[in-house]
Amino acid sequence: MQALDSIDRRLIGALRVDGRAPMARIANQLGISRATAEKRVARMIESGAILGFTVRARDDASTIRAVMMIELAGRTTSAVVRHLKELPELHMLHTTNGGWDLVAEIRVETLADLDRVLREVRLIEGVLNSETSLLLSSA
Repeated sequence: MQALDSIDRRLIGALRVDGRAPMARIANQLGISRATAEKRVARMIESGAILGFTVRARDDASTIRAVMMIELAGRTTSAVVRHLKELPELHMLHTTNGGWDLVAEIRVETLADLDRVLREVRLIEGVLNSETSLLLSSA
């Protein structure tokens, strides 16, 4: 993967704010031409620096939020991550160090949905242990 310069990083930042913004507007904000912006974005997609585009829903679209710490068996991380990414309720997934291998942010509408998602995660082969905490408020 090619190193990103400051323009690439600013392009990525602008796309994180609004991935659907017209390229001409983003280019104008950054002080570069539309063609330059389009070529750089295409290059970053091709190189893997940009993996894709996603939708950010309002936080109140899913009313219950939880953080689940997950311990994995052996070298199962890649397979478990593939399974976890299939769950639409998983909002974010992070690898980490320490006692837990993964940290997942879960967003659901009901406690019954949370119970179902927790069961589904625990049934994935390679998941040894988990601990879940509800997020009550944000400071």
